[in-house]
Amino acid sequence: MNWIIFISIVLGTFAAMEGITWLTHRFVMHGFLWYLHKDHHQPEPGFFEKNDAFFLIFAIPSWLCIMLGLQHQVYWVAAIGFGVALYGLAYFIVHEVIIHQRFKWFTRSNNTYVRTIRWAHKMHHKHLGKEEGESFGMLLVARKYWKKVQADKKRKNL
Repeated sequence: MNWIIFISIVLGTFAAMEGITWLTHRFVMHGFLWYLHKDHHQPEPGFFEKNDAFFLIFAIPSWLCIMLGLQHQVYWVAAIGFGVALYGLAYFIVHEVIIHQRFKWFTRSNNTYVRTIRWAHKMHHKHLGKEEGESFGMLLVARKYWKKVQADKKRKNL
């Protein structure tokens, strides 16, 4: 398989995962699998959450696509697996490290994008139940959150 096609499939899959994540978060996590996601909105003691099980829900198919795609030389399947895995890495860094700071690596960023995704996620978490949620995506956030963060930055600079 041509490397350009392989990389295009990886990047296309990565991009598609934002939509898949939004749909999964909105209709699965805040739907019939709320019992796994609930402790993410209503924290319980301990480092791990039942919500962490969603890692496996995405990681296992990604691993299978990579492994089986490479074993059987069906490289477009492996490329899809790598795209899902890269999105998983981005999700881990953005959600676990930057937003929730479960790992204290980037705790004082003043970057507009970082502040915007943190604000959007904070607005998502203001809803403790599975209904009436907002901001279900991860890497892309609505314009209203950008405007709010930019307005806050302007106020602080005055």
